[in-house]
Amino acid sequence: MSELKVDVRGETCPIPLVEMRKALRKAAEGDIIEITGTHPASLKEIPMAADALNVKIISEEQQGEVWTIKLQK
Repeated sequence: MSELKVDVRGETCPIPLVEMRKALRKAAEGDIIEITGTHPASLKEIPMAADALNVKIISEEQQGEVWTIKLQK
């Protein structure tokens, strides 16, 4: 099992979502994908997209304007 880190700080839609999908394609079953960003809309969109793709959301954290979402494929 490995952990993929996706840093999309400073990027706006649709980049964070596109990068999340790319990471999911690369990831093996059970891998953790950690996405860090600053775009407020993506904080809502990524968990919704993960739900739609049946990807488990492990955690969502926010510190100031920076958020981190951890997913498990």
